[in-house]
Amino acid sequence: MSLWTSLEPASATVDPGSVTRVRLRLRNTGDVVDEYRFEPVGPVAPWTTVEPATVRLFPGTTGTVELTFAPPRTPDATAGPNPYAVRITPTEHPEATTVPEGNLTITPFTEVRAELVPPTVKGRLRGRPRLAVDNVGNTRLTASLGGSDNGDELSCDLHPGNVQIEPGRAAFVKATLKPKNIIWFGSKEQRPYTLTVQRSGAEPLPVEGTFVQRGFLPRWLATCFGILFALAFTFLMLWITYKPAVASKANPGAAVEAGSTLAPSPSPT
Repeated sequence: MSLWTSLEPASATVDPGSVTRVRLRLRNTGDVVDEYRFEPVGPVAPWTTVEPATVRLFPGTTGTVELTFAPPRTPDATAGPNPYAVRITPTEHPEATTVPEGNLTITPFTEVRAELVPPTVKGRLRGRPRLAVDNVGNTRLTASLGGSDNGDELSCDLHPGNVQIEPGRAAFVKATLKPKNIIWFGSKEQRPYTLTVQRSGAEPLPVEGTFVQRGFLPRWLATCFGILFALAFTFLMLWITYKPAVASKANPGAAVEAGSTLAPSPSPT
């Protein structure tokens, strides 16, 4: 082999969204002038640049290139040790390719996003929204879920109550909202509520929604029932209090005359 290489340092650490650099030294141990091309390979190759891209060395001389690692702050930058390598290809002897290897440790970060689908639900006895929890960090997410409302007017049941989500994945949690009081008559009422995503050692992530509770019967129907009841009650009271007067057409004088006329005379003894 006509090439000597050295990575300085062989192991490096970088935060997602930041940059770190590693120096690659090489020496032409052959007896001819050669030009070397550099190509990053491995899982972190998309975030690796080599400057300069080529180096020309005389026999016995040493050159230096710089490797720059810039992993993005996305789930693709997997947390933990990530091996990397640089393929060095000599122009004069392409078959004598050298691939020095190193290790790049990417630090973990956690980022969670949550959204209600839909944010507003409607119902008379219950509402069934879904909570979408996205893990946009580069480590596995473990969290518990909870729910509450502002006026103690709703009960909330979540299934599942705990989630484990891999980086770049999402989980959907089913929520069942039940009002504690039923609206029989009247217009709808809005009842706000909050679902929370709680991670260990972190502040809870609140997600706010609204449950619109509808009445069983519309207000106009209740008005009609009230009017009908009032009419029926009024009719009943009038019926009870009404006493029709009964007038007699008989003539008292005629009755007396008829009585005196029809009375038999006493018979003689």
